[in-house]
Amino acid sequence: MSVTPTFDLLLRGGRVIDPASGIDGLKDVAIRNGKIAAVQSDILPTSAKEVIDVTGQLVLPGLIDTHGHVYQYVTGRFGMNPDMVGVQSGVTTLIDQGGPSCMTLPGFRHFIAEPAKSRVYAFLSAYLVGGLEGHFYPNLYSPDGVDIDATVKSAMANLDLVRGIKAHAEIGGFARWGIRVLEMASEIGRQTELPVYVHFGQLWGLPESGTNGEDVDTILERVIPLLKEGDVLAHPFTRHPGGFVNREGEVHPVIQAAIDRGLKIDVGHGSHFSYRLAKKAIAAGIVPNTLGADIHGYNTHVPAPAGTPDQHEDDENHPFAGQAKFSLVQAMSSMMALGLTLEQVVPMVTSNPAKMIGLSDTVGALKVGMDADVSVITNKPGRYILRDNENTEVVANGLLQPVFCLRAGTRYDAVAAILPEAVAA
Repeated sequence: MSVTPTFDLLLRGGRVIDPASGIDGLKDVAIRNGKIAAVQSDILPTSAKEVIDVTGQLVLPGLIDTHGHVYQYVTGRFGMNPDMVGVQSGVTTLIDQGGPSCMTLPGFRHFIAEPAKSRVYAFLSAYLVGGLEGHFYPNLYSPDGVDIDATVKSAMANLDLVRGIKAHAEIGGFARWGIRVLEMASEIGRQTELPVYVHFGQLWGLPESGTNGEDVDTILERVIPLLKEGDVLAHPFTRHPGGFVNREGEVHPVIQAAIDRGLKIDVGHGSHFSYRLAKKAIAAGIVPNTLGADIHGYNTHVPAPAGTPDQHEDDENHPFAGQAKFSLVQAMSSMMALGLTLEQVVPMVTSNPAKMIGLSDTVGALKVGMDADVSVITNKPGRYILRDNENTEVVANGLLQPVFCLRAGTRYDAVAAILPEAVAA
């Protein structure tokens, strides 16, 4: 007597870690009509039309990358193909950090977010010009390039797509304009009630007149009072001046006070990351809430759009130089190599970013009825060398690598060309 299958797909035998649901153990995940239908032990294989054996692998809510640059072509060499960074790298949800602005958001929606197989959201740039290749053109990012009313209007009319505001707090800008741009970005965040994601660590070179009396080590303590609960301090472990560790090698005392009043911390890994400084901050008790990969065309190998400068004027030391291949899953391994546990890292790419963007009922969990966004990862045993952009090496005891993901129940294998290969220690 034949049994009619109840489910379309069954992921069987993996270790399911779903912090939002309090699940960590060997479970099966059943999917029907692109939705999570059941998460429990020992679901009968005959109950599904298709069964995928994921024994020995990690089954996680679809990974959320909190720091993407996927406004392809419009942001020059920064903009990556969203699905290369997304589903082809085992990541189901991307948050573009500051690519679109109030002027360019319609194009981002039509040409990037809607056609992408990955789920794509945006933190709207506080600047009229958005992302572009701003490190070449700092004067575009002055207070005259911010329109509070227009940006608020754009964000509020597009809340299905816009989940926050992006701004920068760094010495190159402060030396030119002081703190005014941050005050304006903070006001946009206040009026929209959206989180403001603030880049720390030098971005622009200094003007010919130098620092103009500004001190890179006071930026944090001046900016933090402008921010509200839920706003995000990004690039805590940056190798550039202005991060969480000051010039004396000490963690800024204002950081803990900021955490205590509800500000959040996002790693924003990419080319800013320093193992040396991360160790200092983590030793001081600074554990990030979320983890973004911050992959862009300057820190991985993809063809540059025609007309993009072939080489930065300071190519060896420019602020965006990075590893040739990288991924969000590699960033997870990076955090674990610093001593954080898998159980600490998984919420950084699932439940915590879902809270950050106010979509815990939509992404970041494997709850019955939610879209079947699932990431399947293997933990490759052994000892592996990880290297940051200061050429500091750490050894990871095991390496996480994406296998495939499901986006609303559709499978995408991890085949992105930017995925790094394991380098044995």
